[in-house]
Amino acid sequence: MIGDRTYSQTAKPVLRLDQMPRFIAPLVTLIFVLTASADERSAHGFRKVKSFSVPEAHQAVAVDKESFYAISNRTIARYDKETGESKPKAVARWTAPADSPVQHLNSGIVLNGRLYCANSNWPKKPLKNTVEIFEAQTLQHLERKEFPETEGAINWIERHRGAWWIVFAFYGEADVRKTRLVRYNDEWQSTGVWTFPESVIQRFLPNSNSGGAFGPKGRLFATGHDHAEVYVLAVGEKPGVLIHEATVKAPIAGQGIAWDRGEPNNLYGIVRRTREVVKMQFASVDQ
Repeated sequence: MIGDRTYSQTAKPVLRLDQMPRFIAPLVTLIFVLTASADERSAHGFRKVKSFSVPEAHQAVAVDKESFYAISNRTIARYDKETGESKPKAVARWTAPADSPVQHLNSGIVLNGRLYCANSNWPKKPLKNTVEIFEAQTLQHLERKEFPETEGAINWIERHRGAWWIVFAFYGEADVRKTRLVRYNDEWQSTGVWTFPESVIQRFLPNSNSGGAFGPKGRLFATGHDHAEVYVLAVGEKPGVLIHEATVKAPIAGQGIAWDRGEPNNLYGIVRRTREVVKMQFASVDQ
């Protein structure tokens, strides 16, 4: 027994490509490529452009036209993204007060001058999930949106196709498959739920989905917590299971990511171990 296939003990002769008629061999090769799994079609699509050594590069990074925002559990710092320094100084910083419910910031996006950050009290129970909203330039805390969901930790928030998208993450072999991507309208009513395919779940383990951002051609680019790779996913029109199109190697190590909307092919991520924010350029995905 190999995987879920059973093979007889009597070996059968295998016809090699170089033994096939000329008109058949190319057809067999094409069929193999088209039916290869997403992992077999892994693409080397990200090229490191620049990295910045900043102490807040622990959970995620957000980006806008002028700045990037390094995000740790309870602190956010804004940096000039055009700085020529490898160890830049923050131009603004916010740290949660001692009595703040902000305990575990996970990701952020900048929209219309506001920074929206996913936050939970994970791993405490019962879970409490919020979106924390800041004035982007000054990092003044403006308001928060609380969520009634007490199962699954909110790990990232995005805005795409006129809707909000949020992931509620579950951890470990027993629960990670409960991780769900939820779409909300502007009244924060759920309008659809998607789950991750098994091929991506296996890469998340023993943790879960950490970051996500919609990029070229409307595809969702997602990360786990550890691997130097990004999973390219198609979101079907109807709720269901996300479609794993490719696995792309990247010079990061999981965690929260953000596309630069001013430079559509540039993605920002972090390397937690070295406390680096990494700017990388997306080339292509083999499909």
